[in-house]
Amino acid sequence: MNARPQTRYDVAIIGGGASGLAAAIAAGRAGASVCVLERDVACGLPILATGNGRCNLSNAQLDSRRYYNAAAAKAVLGRDGASRAEAFFDSLGLMTCEVEGRLYPITRRAETVRDCLLGACERLGVDMRCGVELQGAALDPAIAPDAAGGAWILDTSEPQRPVYVHGDQSDRAALRRARKTLAGAQMAQRQIRARSLVIAVGGSSHDICDMLDIPHVDEEPVLCPIAGTLARPGNSADAGNDPLDALDGLRLEAMLTLKRKGACIAYEEGEVLLRPYGISGIAVFNLSRRCQAGDLIEMDLFPACNNDQLAHTLRAREQHVGPWNGEATWFDGVLPRALASYACECVNGAGDAIAASAALLHRITLRVTGTCEHQQAQVRRGGIPFSSIDADTLAVTSRPNLFACGEALDQDADCGGYNLGWAWLSGLRAGEAASR
Repeated sequence: MNARPQTRYDVAIIGGGASGLAAAIAAGRAGASVCVLERDVACGLPILATGNGRCNLSNAQLDSRRYYNAAAAKAVLGRDGASRAEAFFDSLGLMTCEVEGRLYPITRRAETVRDCLLGACERLGVDMRCGVELQGAALDPAIAPDAAGGAWILDTSEPQRPVYVHGDQSDRAALRRARKTLAGAQMAQRQIRARSLVIAVGGSSHDICDMLDIPHVDEEPVLCPIAGTLARPGNSADAGNDPLDALDGLRLEAMLTLKRKGACIAYEEGEVLLRPYGISGIAVFNLSRRCQAGDLIEMDLFPACNNDQLAHTLRAREQHVGPWNGEATWFDGVLPRALASYACECVNGAGDAIAASAALLHRITLRVTGTCEHQQAQVRRGGIPFSSIDADTLAVTSRPNLFACGEALDQDADCGGYNLGWAWLSGLRAGEAASR
């Protein structure tokens, strides 16, 4: 394998995702020479999938209480985090707009965000090296951490010739072709030196933490569907019957209450998608960060009224559709047929079926067995613990000139722009500190 002379930088960033690119821009703007080492065929590709391709940049109110490590979020985001995130994108030339409390690019297209980030890096002279595998990282024992020339030595494996994505980088076929080319490319062993190192590898930081011998919390997927079982009708003849099978694909607007041992743990409101394994949807994803096996999730389909009010409304229907008859068609105009059938099975035989229906529609209950469909998870919990981090600089306290940002840290938050807001602002903080 061919080699080339050692290359020196002020700041080397491991990972070219959202937080890594923000760190690169911050360090470059501070006057540092910067390189980004990215494993994939191009930088910023995960950004293309955010917000269903629209890229929900941030929440308009980055409330630290929405984060797993609220104290760390408060230290990094401060009181004006959303304003600073918006100012960052304005400095890139990206026009934004607010939609229902969330910040989006005005184009509503994630590739616009990526293009602006990459354009800023190019203007700053950031060296974006793609297809790179980091094979070793160590402090140079012969050089003091603050000496000119750099303290970190990085051993890498890189393609001898650059691998390009030919065509639209949001085109999956083009990406598959480029990744196939990368997998078969001849690699060269190279070495890089840098004064400071920033870890921005996303939700898979175990390997680099092991390489650098720094603490790590095992990662687990969050913001994903919830698995569980729906209460079976009391008169169901088939004890093995799962009501969710018949409700598969049904979408409902509901207020969700997460309960544990009778206590209310959290509330979420929004669309719920019923699946054979349980429930999905953004409101469900948020509860997945907090739920445990054995918890109950109560789905209230009519949160604007209480049981008595809903029962009164249902009784008034008898004037128009006839007396209660136990048939699913009686709920036409109120419930989808599949859900109406489930409701009828649950309440038929009750002394007052209409009152029982009102109670059921306020508390359709799922018993949680865990989370599932982890390949859909938007983020992962775990990574470098904040007990090992200086919150002011995001420096790893056990190693000189080593910083971390984004999902590499043990931080996650609700849907709605909170996680990307963290990525941008933690990346900016780490990049600025690394440049110093």
